[in-house]
Amino acid sequence: MKKPSSKIRAEIVKLQEQLKVAETRDAERIGRIALKAGLGDIEIDEAELQAAFEEVATRFRKGLGKKSVSATAAISTGEASDGRGEG
Repeated sequence: MKKPSSKIRAEIVKLQEQLKVAETRDAERIGRIALKAGLGDIEIDEAELQAAFEEVATRFRKGLGKKSVSATAAISTGEASDGRGEG
């Protein structure tokens, strides 16, 4: 049974509204994280910042993000590569 075009249009409108809400929620989340990381204080061209975000997205899509996070955590807690701390 085929759906009438009016029902399909109504579904599209509903999905577009859901998409807008989801994009807003994602943007707010990413914005909060960026501000916590200090990106609000950096003067950078929007295109350069977008390129940097795309690099990060690519890194995390490839599954490399978890390794980078744990390596960063080890460095920030003062662990050296030999596991005995800094010097």
